[in-house]
Amino acid sequence: MSFAENLRRLRKEKGMTQDQLARQIGVGKRAVIGYEIEGRYPKKHDIYQKIADALGCTTNDLLTDTDQFVAKAQEEYGSRGRKQAEDAVNTITGLFAGGELSEEDRDEVAKAIQDAYWYAKERNKKYAPFRFRDSN
Repeated sequence: MSFAENLRRLRKEKGMTQDQLARQIGVGKRAVIGYEIEGRYPKKHDIYQKIADALGCTTNDLLTDTDQFVAKAQEEYGSRGRKQAEDAVNTITGLFAGGELSEEDRDEVAKAIQDAYWYAKERNKKYAPFRFRDSN
């Protein structure tokens, strides 16, 4: 199950509305709708813990390994990083559509590709052009 599906299921099991959850975790109802229906991820990592606390579960109950990878990419590198991570996940999923590998082997390959992604992002930081910020 995806983060969106897990969130919706756990919220309903707890008997909470989207509005109640939003108020409890300190975001707008629109944000919760975005998480559940539009497949968005919280922009700040601490929101996952607030959601887990509100729903009486752990962050692992909310997030798959893929969700954690995408969320970390978004937190570290913004929307562009999220998009690149999602593209990597979609490519990986396409590679395994034939079902030739065992579940354990697929997980190992996916982890290796994720590790390569993080390595490339860190390595490329030193080549990124310096950008001036407007202090106003």
